[in-house]
Amino acid sequence: MSLDILHVDRARAYPPRVTAFTQRFWDSIAEGRLETTICDDCEKLTFPPKTFCPHCWSTKTRWTSLSGRGRLYSQTMIHAAPAIFRDEAPYRVGIVDLDEGLRIATRVLSETAPALDIPVQIVTLLYTDGPLFAGRPCD
Repeated sequence: MSLDILHVDRARAYPPRVTAFTQRFWDSIAEGRLETTICDDCEKLTFPPKTFCPHCWSTKTRWTSLSGRGRLYSQTMIHAAPAIFRDEAPYRVGIVDLDEGLRIATRVLSETAPALDIPVQIVTLLYTDGPLFAGRPCD
């Protein structure tokens, strides 16, 4: 499934540290795809992607695609933001339970407080200096 790409006309306040391993993840996000790693031994997914399985410690992991769909588990509005995010406050963050069984933390794009357990779609936020991702309520 392809993620919607939302263009943001400014640089990211706090860009992620990209390594040789995580480059694929960030390139995929920029192209509108959500990927992570899965263990070939125990078949469990990990997020964020890892070179080893935190469940069984195997190093036999590979990349796999995720749907980008899930449900909102929790959310809150940040009013007193850290200095680096002060210009973005207030903003909403939350926990999303992806359909594949992963629980991820992400920015939540919603003007009003969304109800818990509503469907959420992960979207790409394409800033002028690179991508991030966020969740937004969907139908």
